Amino acid sequence: MEEGDLMKISLKEAEVVEIKEIGEGSRVCLDFVDKLEPSEGILVGNTGHGYVLVLAENRTTDTYPGRPFRVNSGAIHHYILKEEDQTAYLAEIRPGDYISVISESGSSRSVAVGRVKVEKRPLIRLVLKVENKELSVTLQVADSVHVLAPDGTEIQAITLKKGDHVMVQVDQPGRHLGKKIEEEINEF
Repeated sequence: MEEGDLMKISLKEAEVVEIKEIGEGSRVCLDFVDKLEPSEGILVGNTGHGYVLVLAENRTTDTYPGRPFRVNSGAIHHYILKEEDQTAYLAEIRPGDYISVISESGSSRSVAVGRVKVEKRPLIRLVLKVENKELSVTLQVADSVHVLAPDGTEIQAITLKKGDHVMVQVDQPGRHLGKKIEEEINEF
């Protein structure tokens, strides 16, 4: 596979309904072989119900310099959207794998991963509601982690409050080895 346009993602607005610090765990950073735009990121989530758009680390913050090639992707158990209709666990991603990098408009391009970095970090769990469904994400408690707001601006994940809105992709759970299957499944 070569870098290029892949698919169009239908991003939707979701409301933050719960925020909980859950202690330390294994966090994954993906370093790509190309620069990402400030409004580009990846789709990750705790379950197959949907994924949050986590943005590239293009911004300089109080504690981190800008790193336009990196996405702080969250907890190691996350699903990540690799390609149209295919997911993987962050724990399975290796250098050389291609990942769908999504823009705020929902367009995508496929970019290779150059490095996968796993470290112990404090984590926060966000639960979001969209279309009468709940989806969730587990992110690092760090000022370098940003998600996309409905107006196209970025929001530091650590500043989110109940009632805030972020952009997500809704999905149907049920996968086997990353490919969609029809099954009855409950994920929380």
